[in-house]
Amino acid sequence: MRIKDIRVCILRIEGTNCEQETFDSFKRLGASPEFVHLKQLTSSDVREQERRKLSDYQILMLPGGFSSGDYIRAGAIFASRMKSKLENQLVEFVESGYSIGGICNGFQVLVELGLLPAFGKTISKFPEAVLTTNESDRFECRPALLKHENTGKCVFTKKIPKENVMIAPCAHAEGKFLFPSEKEKEGLKQLIENDQIVFRYVDRNGDYAGYPWNPNGSLYNIAGICNEEGNVFGMMPHPERVFYRFTHPDWMRENEHDWVGDGKAVFESVLEYTASKF
Repeated sequence: MRIKDIRVCILRIEGTNCEQETFDSFKRLGASPEFVHLKQLTSSDVREQERRKLSDYQILMLPGGFSSGDYIRAGAIFASRMKSKLENQLVEFVESGYSIGGICNGFQVLVELGLLPAFGKTISKFPEAVLTTNESDRFECRPALLKHENTGKCVFTKKIPKENVMIAPCAHAEGKFLFPSEKEKEGLKQLIENDQIVFRYVDRNGDYAGYPWNPNGSLYNIAGICNEEGNVFGMMPHPERVFYRFTHPDWMRENEHDWVGDGKAVFESVLEYTASKF
């Protein structure tokens, strides 16, 4: 499949606010992204010509923001609306090898949906983990340093070398990744053994560290994970905001002639995977 033929569904509802940056990241690389409202996939209150099917696309992206105001829990309402109408389509999409990515609020939605971490299944009946209130009990917005932990399974990070440290800004109030206390040890063990941990927060020396390097107090410094197959991926920091080097902090002190930002590789990786597989 040619890159220009890859259709990317940028799914949104009321409250999503990072869809433009996500759209632009794919568009700059030559793909064919489209803004799609959830109602277009569920055929609710839309005209016939506005209706879409998930099977029309090869990549589904859930962007950041505050979907439905993040009432109840971050991402819970968006996830509930998706699962009630699209569960079978989502399962078929993932099992066909197509990719789903969630950034920030999108990661929260994927966890609430049960598509992550989804141990031993495509989608779990109930959430197996949670992205809860930051340990600081406040909104955290700053550049975050992320070490790439995955050995190559995750289709969104195949172009990023293992143990490479990249930068991406975080902007969230509920990014603390946790398992239920009674399942914490087993859940973490499975993530590690299944190679599902993709990114972990580190300090400027590349060492795992607490606050403020870990902005939310996430278990094991987890910043991003994938499913067991590697084609469903979620991360809290925003790679779409560092597509270009000039949106890095202090970029002029590094190399002002280098225009490639750390986030670009995330979008390149999933497009190259899709082009080679389909």
